[in-house]
Amino acid sequence: MADIKEFLGTGRRKTAVARVRLAVGSGKIVVNGRPFENYFPTDTLRTMALTPLAVTESAAKYDIRVNLGGGGPTGQAGAMRHGIARALLTVDAALRPALKTAGLLTRDPRMREREKYGQPGARKRFQYSKR
Repeated sequence: MADIKEFLGTGRRKTAVARVRLAVGSGKIVVNGRPFENYFPTDTLRTMALTPLAVTESAAKYDIRVNLGGGGPTGQAGAMRHGIARALLTVDAALRPALKTAGLLTRDPRMREREKYGQPGARKRFQYSKR
């Protein structure tokens, strides 16, 4: 195991967490033990998750293993994108300007707002009846 060099990156989005492992290889991607195409069935999610590889033009250079948890499909794809970008930084620090201008290193701070007590949702109030 000492001869195999892996680069790690952790990505987060909403409540999803992605632990990404990059190894020099042929471009094979495995997510939670399943092929990438099976895990993300839609093209938009696949494109979103692989944006850092497209920006740095390194799609076929690395084998990627991802452990995803929490959230839904969109949050997980965003977390995977963030994790891949961070892992690429550990591989080569010269990629930082390209990743930064694409906005891939910034964690998306938007979270689901909690439901407040005494009302049916985060912002919605119960219907007001004057009479």
